[in-house]
Amino acid sequence: MTTRIRESRPASFWILAIVFSLFVLFMYGPMFVIFILSFQGPEGGLTFPMRGLSLHWFGKLAEGLGVVDIGAALWRSLGLGVAVMLCTVVLSVLAGLAFRKRLAGGNTLFFIVVASLIMPSIIVSLGIGLEFRLVDTAIKSALEWLGMESTLEGYGTSLGLFTSALGAHLTWTLPFGLLIMFAVFNRFSPSYEEAARDLGATPWQGFAHVVLPLIAPSVVGIGMFGFTLSWDEIARTSQAIGDVNTLPLELQGLTSTVTTPSIYALGTLTTVVSFVVMGITLVLVWALGQRKKGRAG
Repeated sequence: MTTRIRESRPASFWILAIVFSLFVLFMYGPMFVIFILSFQGPEGGLTFPMRGLSLHWFGKLAEGLGVVDIGAALWRSLGLGVAVMLCTVVLSVLAGLAFRKRLAGGNTLFFIVVASLIMPSIIVSLGIGLEFRLVDTAIKSALEWLGMESTLEGYGTSLGLFTSALGAHLTWTLPFGLLIMFAVFNRFSPSYEEAARDLGATPWQGFAHVVLPLIAPSVVGIGMFGFTLSWDEIARTSQAIGDVNTLPLELQGLTSTVTTPSIYALGTLTTVVSFVVMGITLVLVWALGQRKKGRAG
């Protein structure tokens, strides 16, 4: 019979535990406060104590907040987030495959891509907005020179959701996707692909049936990063979106005009969408892991 001796924890452990707990409370406390206050009754305000418990402010949110069309902004953000996610996944995987071999100018290209992470987001947004305004000027000059007056009168701007805003968001999401792919392929053994080629597989079959299933959990993670980073982005969107707004921009504008818990209901809604995306990601990763175990068994 063995006797287990329980060692007492040093005082430093409890000090660090208290610091960590305070950090978690500081980081997530405001989010939980917003969740709670969004469920106030019709007479509720923006602070405690709560006055009733209901879904009243979510109903008000569905009706709209003044002149702001929350539903349209929500769909714009979802559409942009999905587009950014797909582009980030495809471009990151292709770049990861390309960088597995010695690439002329690869180091320079890598630093150019990653440099956008250290650039101030508002500067990136201003630069992209200016670039597309120059494109507008060039297009209008070309239309005028060609004598296409009717087309010129109907032309608005090239700034938009799936042009300038998409590019602005990709400057934020692509470096993360590329770094993840580098980490994955750095420990990826080429022997799997060599075995597939020895069995007669083409390069495409080797990628589709060998490489992709092995890196699939990481690809799903890149997709989650792409969507969630786009979903919450404000600074890089502000000067590059054109005439419409995404949901985070509308939320930012409403903080100075809306003085009811409906603003908390909107914050709760946007956070729930992020959690749903993360939950779907975890389920997909788990399913891929179970499938891999089943094949191994």
